[in-house]
Amino acid sequence: MTPITVFKDRSVAIFGLGSSGISTCEALRVGGAKVIAFDDQAEGIETAKSKGFEVRDLREIDWKKLAALVLAPGVPLTHPKPHWSVELARQASVEVIGDIELFCRERRAQAKEAPFAAITGTNGKSTTTALLAHVVRSAGFDTQVGGNLGTPILALDAPRANRIHVIECSSYQIDLAPTLDPTVGILLNLTPDHLDRHGTMQNYAAVKERLVAKSATAVIGVDDDYCRAIADRLQQSSKRMVRMSVERPLADGIYLKGDALILAERAKEKIVASLAGIGSLRGAHNAQNAASVFAAATALGLSSEKIAAAFKTFPGLAHRMEEIGHKDKVLFVNDSKATNADSTEKALSSFAGGVFWILGGKAKEGGIVPLKQFFPRISHAYLIGESSDQFAATLEGQVAYSRCGTLDVAVAKAAADAAHSKAPLPVVLLSPACASFDQFRNFEIRGERFRELVRAIPGVVSKEKAA
Repeated sequence: MTPITVFKDRSVAIFGLGSSGISTCEALRVGGAKVIAFDDQAEGIETAKSKGFEVRDLREIDWKKLAALVLAPGVPLTHPKPHWSVELARQASVEVIGDIELFCRERRAQAKEAPFAAITGTNGKSTTTALLAHVVRSAGFDTQVGGNLGTPILALDAPRANRIHVIECSSYQIDLAPTLDPTVGILLNLTPDHLDRHGTMQNYAAVKERLVAKSATAVIGVDDDYCRAIADRLQQSSKRMVRMSVERPLADGIYLKGDALILAERAKEKIVASLAGIGSLRGAHNAQNAASVFAAATALGLSSEKIAAAFKTFPGLAHRMEEIGHKDKVLFVNDSKATNADSTEKALSSFAGGVFWILGGKAKEGGIVPLKQFFPRISHAYLIGESSDQFAATLEGQVAYSRCGTLDVAVAKAAADAAHSKAPLPVVLLSPACASFDQFRNFEIRGERFRELVRAIPGVVSKEKAA
């Protein structure tokens, strides 16, 4: 836990009592603050009461006695309209902040030089966070990893000079962290997302920009217009910045050439890492993640050799292009996290052909129509779930397919077909392009079921056994 002492002997209200909210309550209490907790949900209220926190309806308290309102990131700050607790705070001139902001203030107060890496972007931030944590941990550093990825930031150990915090930040969290100032800030990419919470793409991009604006070193992907504009603005302000690209060479920065990461400095180039043969970093999207991590880890003081060596041992994230194992030449990949076409595009683009594709579930708007350019790479498709009719209509005449209904039938048929494939490196890929809710409670359970089914196939060598 990170005790928050910057509000010692003052009253702080917390709204939103999920995991991050409860962690915030605990961190403030240990740091000496008076905590007043509330939630719209009975479950959160009961949890807070069970832990001994004062629970009061924030509509019935004296706001003039509060030093701050700490808002859970899932609670609307601005759009579509501010939550009622935010309105009450503003009427009383009480600042509204989040747990990331509390961490930043405590870090400046107690351990200003403590290394702190913050990661954001529309896509890839979880993998980038996990990869950077793996790299610095492999180099022997005490590493704390969390934020939007898993463990709430205040549940992690407190910052100190020889401890590195690697924190994934969502736009919601950044919006509640006005003084966010990491040692290294990574902005991967920007595409339209969460516009219901930010109103416009311009607002969304402006929020994301805050993560790199005050960082000691900014690492910015420049393969989209919004990030390029942000990089240009920061460069004009003499910010220490590293550009990265997987689409084009750079005169200064890190870019991808084939399977190699190239570091360019004043037009001089050198290969700093190879991604060839690293299954967990397959595809251009993962190359972008690796490029950003190389720049960030370098800024944190790691050598090129240590970074490149750690890339080779990165296990990847569960359910995100996760290599489960292989049987002879057939590879089995769990990409259950791909709950829409955009995510599945990343998977399909990572393989040149010989893909035995398991897909389906509760379809999103647009279905798999955006994936037509990748249909030539599909050897056969296996349809599961309620989207089967819709997806069959899209595939008809372009990709051979089978209606399998359930995941167990699809895995058995795909494995048998792939075993007889003439493709040099066939892959059985679960990348559903759908939510799981028609058959599974969440994508994690769907991915775990796929893993179980694959490992039950006679002759499959799991990744762990292979290692």
